[in-house]
Amino acid sequence: EDDSSAGWTLRRNTSKQQRTQCGDGWGKPTGSSCNISYIYTSDSGVYWCESREGAISNMVNLTVSGGSVILQSPVLPVMEGDDVTLLCQTKTTPSNLPAAFYKDGSLIRKQPTGHMTIQHVSRSDEGLYKCDISGHGESPSRLIQQQSTQ
Repeated sequence: EDDSSAGWTLRRNTSKQQRTQCGDGWGKPTGSSCNISYIYTSDSGVYWCESREGAISNMVNLTVSGGSVILQSPVLPVMEGDDVTLLCQTKTTPSNLPAAFYKDGSLIRKQPTGHMTIQHVSRSDEGLYKCDISGHGESPSRLIQQQSTQ
């Protein structure tokens, strides 16, 4: 709406529950926000806002990890030709630890500072990415997709 978030509801679609809204067994609506006190891996899914009139916001894919290693990537999909930086970090220690990056289960490269840039993204870069920090474990896999500029 013009200058207010009134009338908008946060919705989600997870692998366990199909298209539910904040307050329906998860989260507590608070004005224009939804507070989730305890989050679990089963809360992973697609989240978006929806108005009473049926308008929807951009969707965001949230992955809740039970481990201590996280792979951060840009909001998906990425545009063809863009540079994409992946950041592998732990929840508890400095984020510049050496990390190994994998695509579709195969090692791509090891990076001494925990980040890797894929230059000029193309269709061949699409796939499931994960990273591993020695002594800390590996991240959940993240799907990287590109969107054509055509």
